[in-house]
Amino acid sequence: MRIGLIGTGRIGSFHAGVLARHPRVGSLVVADADPARAAAVAGSVGAEAVADAAAVLAAGPDAVVIASATAAHAELIARAARAGLPAFCEKPIALDVPGTLAALAAVEEAGTELQLGFMRRFDAGYAAAREAVRSGRLGRLHTVRTVTSDPEPPPAAYLPLSGGLFRDCLVHDADVVRWVTGREVVEVYARGADAGPAVFREAGDVDTAAALLVLDDGALVTATATRCNGAGYDVRMELAGERAQIAVGLDERTPLTSVEPHGPGAPVKPWPGFLERFAPAYEAELDAFVRLARGEGPNPCDGREALAALRIAEACERSRREGRPVRVEGVPRGLGGGPSPEV
Repeated sequence: MRIGLIGTGRIGSFHAGVLARHPRVGSLVVADADPARAAAVAGSVGAEAVADAAAVLAAGPDAVVIASATAAHAELIARAARAGLPAFCEKPIALDVPGTLAALAAVEEAGTELQLGFMRRFDAGYAAAREAVRSGRLGRLHTVRTVTSDPEPPPAAYLPLSGGLFRDCLVHDADVVRWVTGREVVEVYARGADAGPAVFREAGDVDTAAALLVLDDGALVTATATRCNGAGYDVRMELAGERAQIAVGLDERTPLTSVEPHGPGAPVKPWPGFLERFAPAYEAELDAFVRLARGEGPNPCDGREALAALRIAEACERSRREGRPVRVEGVPRGLGGGPSPEV
């Protein structure tokens, strides 16, 4: 099959390599806002570079992968849908609920498929945690803790376009909490701190945040995130039940040092970033998309799932700004005002 890739930045370049190696992908056509970058990536993987997104859609692809700048996601999703093409898109669909709903409406009207890039769903550790929770092995789940820590801030120019720490970063935690536990988040209370680099204050964002999420069965989730974790890239999840407690992301590369006399000490080679930590998951999610586009498998993360995660992130941002708990039901639910999608 022929795949069109729009966006050849850091994650787009990685996707280009994965798609070029995929045994079911016969050809790859790429474009980027920076034509020279697109040409370089195309040359490195044996793909064809074209001028822009319109040229990608006109090149006869069977499916489209969208890894462009966030602001272009919703429009590109709608254009792919109108062209009758299944699309994979990096999160988010849009930085607000109305933009997300408009893109989902275009997909629904066209009757096409949209898969969102929440790669943690394809990580072996998170998949094992989901099985442990849903099999009852942990007993009644009462506490969940998530950690998402970047080793350094993103470029200053990116921050005003990112949607903020909750929508850009903790949205992954919002999605994976729903996916692993099978529960909905009903209320949040969030705080943020901007005591780090001045670029966060200038962008109206925070560099560190914490949120308390209440699940619909009463279980409690604490979710923390920071852009300033110099020890390395740290993404973990702990789940505590009445029978057992497990952890995701805890291994010899976790950038966490024990100070106990008989502890394991410092990690030998801490994870430097998300591409290294989640490389197998990124490959698995694109394989799932290829199978979806070929009609050989289900959609593992459709646009409604992205909307549900965004609603939680939006509630957290409102809570941070207003200094109060926020009910998620107060954030628009979806197309036609109906209930949130099933987990």
